[in-house]
Amino acid sequence: MSDKIIQFDDAMFESKLDALVRIKVEQTINAMLDAEADEITNAARYERKTDRKAFRAGHYERTLTAKAGKLSLKVPKLKGALFESAVIERYRRRESSVEEALREMYLAGVSTRRVDDISQLLWGERMPSQTLSDKLKKIYKEIDEWRKRPLESEYPYVFVDGVWHKRSWGGHVENVSVLVAIGVSTEGRREVIGVTEGMREDAASWEQFFRSMIERGLRGVRLVVGDRCAGLVSTVNSMLPNAKYQRCMVHFMRNVLSKTPPSHREWASAALKAIFAQENRESAMAKAGTVAGEMEERKLMFMVK
Repeated sequence: MSDKIIQFDDAMFESKLDALVRIKVEQTINAMLDAEADEITNAARYERKTDRKAFRAGHYERTLTAKAGKLSLKVPKLKGALFESAVIERYRRRESSVEEALREMYLAGVSTRRVDDISQLLWGERMPSQTLSDKLKKIYKEIDEWRKRPLESEYPYVFVDGVWHKRSWGGHVENVSVLVAIGVSTEGRREVIGVTEGMREDAASWEQFFRSMIERGLRGVRLVVGDRCAGLVSTVNSMLPNAKYQRCMVHFMRNVLSKTPPSHREWASAALKAIFAQENRESAMAKAGTVAGEMEERKLMFMVK
């Protein structure tokens, strides 16, 4: 048995594999461009035909940054017809998925300089910071238009919650609450009807959030579901007097299970789900009574605030 150890260079293998993929993608796209030119001219390259519609006039080179890397393409030039490719858009220099990835990196908190470095590392081409900035301005405008769009339908049921995220701001990271509202229309269609940034889940933030939705046309609300936040409950009672407020089942279960000993949590979770799964109020109340009896036997009677 040989005592030699075979060493495998992962980095070299991946580099060669990436190069092979890039070459194959490049060859495939160039072949597709030639096929498109053949279809437009109604003749293959160097083919003599009396009914041809145009003639080949060489090609020009251009680059396209794709997920496979930086591709060198040979775009056909024609005499007697305009070459318009369905494979690549005219003047496009980057694949749309690459641009989306760069934008998502920036929106996730990566600096423009770092995005520039990552684009060079992954695709062999830098995206100028001004180009990225211009594209992000367009995205921010579209997001703002979506957030301020009129609410044309009635939403009898509205689910609201505050979601906490970390945001990089001024060189440091801070927790930010994003207030979200999901409405259910009279046709049963769910839709995100409101999203805004609130520094705190307090009465002032919730009041401003609901006021903005009412100004955009929120109407017909009969039930609002959320957690037991005092600011949220008071806001709903004052700004939507015709709507009732219901505590969110998920938040309720989390509160209960947080006060349940670990050895009983699995049973408590199944018992609560069984109550909520009943088909009507009477069945749910009867099941709740049964669960309460079992809780007494397990010495688990407590108050959930």
